[in-house]
Amino acid sequence: MDQLFKYFALFNPLSQEAENAISRISSMITSKKNEHLQFIGHTCKTIYFIKKGVARIYYYKDGIDITESFSFENNIIARVESLFTGNPSRKAIQILEDAEIVAINAGELFKLYDTFPEIERLFRKIFESAYVETVSRIEGIQFHSAEERYKALLCDAPNLLLKVPLKYIASYLGITQVSLSRIRAQR
Repeated sequence: MDQLFKYFALFNPLSQEAENAISRISSMITSKKNEHLQFIGHTCKTIYFIKKGVARIYYYKDGIDITESFSFENNIIARVESLFTGNPSRKAIQILEDAEIVAINAGELFKLYDTFPEIERLFRKIFESAYVETVSRIEGIQFHSAEERYKALLCDAPNLLLKVPLKYIASYLGITQVSLSRIRAQR
């Protein structure tokens, strides 16, 4: 849990009591490459912290697998649209390499907000940061070429090519694998 609390401290340090409360509603899980943490059609009730490994959120559009986002070590992943609305999600979370994960029970976490305002503040800051990343991703699609988006992705995640199949990178960038191969050949 130390790794999780170091991540949290980047946003908002917690008291020992708050850390203990989060520990009580969390569990350690392992997942193998290509397994799913959550499937399409399920309601998200868990927030995951990736201690080791890589995960992605994806969906299908016209029968095509589209990667929405990646989460690497020392990061959170959840299907927030489902988490906050309580509705089943049209997206899934898949593990891309063997992973060690802290699973936080979201319902129990939200109950802790009243007792520990510092926990509420922490997750507000985490979700605000995620929102800013989402806006940046949308702006990247609107204002930058696929090549510029690819370079930015490699800058943000230098080991991406070692951990993620090219077909997922291409779908994340909104291009075909052939287009991605052309971009990579230019480098």
